[in-house]
Amino acid sequence: MSEKFVAILMGSDSDYGTMEPAVEILKSFDIKFEVKVTSAHRTPMETMNYVKKAEERGCAVFICAAGLAAHLAGAVAANTTCPVIGVPINCGPLNGIDALLSTVQMPGGIPVATMAIGKAGAKNAAYFAVQILAVSDPELMNKFRMDRIRNADAVNRKNEALQSRIHGEKVFD
Repeated sequence: MSEKFVAILMGSDSDYGTMEPAVEILKSFDIKFEVKVTSAHRTPMETMNYVKKAEERGCAVFICAAGLAAHLAGAVAANTTCPVIGVPINCGPLNGIDALLSTVQMPGGIPVATMAIGKAGAKNAAYFAVQILAVSDPELMNKFRMDRIRNADAVNRKNEALQSRIHGEKVFD
């Protein structure tokens, strides 16, 4: 088996705009990844074959994004024992609610970790994949912890700037 990687599967190339933040997060952690358009409904055999071969090549986590019927994550989960993370895409007449319900309502024994609809879900899917990989990689866990600290520091700086704008002075706790 080669080096571990994350596979990002999308039901359509139009989903990439939503999933791009996941790609950027994986890049920021130097995690290898692949991105593929595949469909649970239109290319079911190709999807199944990709999942099996990806697992053999070292895929450790699958992130699956789809809208409308959103069966991609479930189809992938049915064909692997690796963790599967679903990202509902905000599209269609229900703006992603149907995709959310399709992704989260998996039968017992075939789990899919389901994230929020849209870009926030894509970001959290990537962060969750990082957490999964970091369980067995202390260096990656340290990077993840440092990222959390940087995010908290950014929020604190934004609050300080807001307080200064409101009160005209620097405010400290």
